[in-house]
Amino acid sequence: MSLLHFQTTPGAAPVPRETAFILGGALLGGQDSAVDWPQQAISASLPGSPATALRETWLSASPCLSGESDGIVWRRSDDVLYGVIELAEADFADDARTPLQAASETAYRRIFRLLDAQGLPELWRVWNYMAGINAGSHGLERYRQFNIGRQDAFLACRRGSTGNVPAACALGLAGGPLSIAFMAGKIAAVPVENPRQVSAYHYPDVYGPRSPTFSRAALVHPPGQEILFISGTASIVGHRSMHVGDVAGQTRETLANILAVVAEANRLACTGDFRPQELLCRAYLRNAADHVAVDAVLREILGPVEVSYIEADVCRADLLVEIEAMASHPR
Repeated sequence: MSLLHFQTTPGAAPVPRETAFILGGALLGGQDSAVDWPQQAISASLPGSPATALRETWLSASPCLSGESDGIVWRRSDDVLYGVIELAEADFADDARTPLQAASETAYRRIFRLLDAQGLPELWRVWNYMAGINAGSHGLERYRQFNIGRQDAFLACRRGSTGNVPAACALGLAGGPLSIAFMAGKIAAVPVENPRQVSAYHYPDVYGPRSPTFSRAALVHPPGQEILFISGTASIVGHRSMHVGDVAGQTRETLANILAVVAEANRLACTGDFRPQELLCRAYLRNAADHVAVDAVLREILGPVEVSYIEADVCRADLLVEIEAMASHPR
């Protein structure tokens, strides 16, 4: 059995456990440090945190097999795989596509090749970070360039771009490479959509020539477990941004969307209802000074849940906050 456990610890020091049982994770806030598992480094400030860095780790009940393929550092535990790939856009400067589009398509093509080679073809959850997500270059916003490259890879690798697509987020940092972390497995995820929103993959073309390729949430089933991954969620109703300029209003709308997704997931879950109080959250703030206002609304609505705050740019320039979440149950 490969039961997974998620934990967050302050600081950049490795967690005090045999590293063979660490599937992978992320380092929030600090610079990348030498570890022997796949780790996504998210270099950004952590508003409200007394620690300058937080380490998130996925722990497995059984030892992990490690590997590196096409620039992807990965580990698998039985039928679950976690990997991280970073690509510098400068390496694609001579490509006919924009550098970010080319890097995005290349990264996802490599991910799909790895999953096929490992016999774990189902992409469950993806974390995407890039520099200057709202900036324009080559006549197009960079997030829209990323969406073209991502979707091209899904289609080229014979993955659908609607319906059964992974939960995901895409955030902007001040600099650095295109960084993608992902979790995958053998059993297909159960996609979850939000009745309050148009599915992202059906957005009208006013948001770009290609729609984003992700589901609002996904229920995934590692051996002995059910995990709910809620994608990065913002103040969007239908397909329109709401409460522009009002961070408290945007936070309330974001949480209304998260609660709607939880309710929809509970119709599909096989381990009983997920409760809002179980959620582990990351909250992304465009402006670090908004931490107090966002935290007050979040505590009012969700209660004393675990939240990590990160200063990052949301994929739409008029959005100030984005929240992702997860929870797990044993089966």
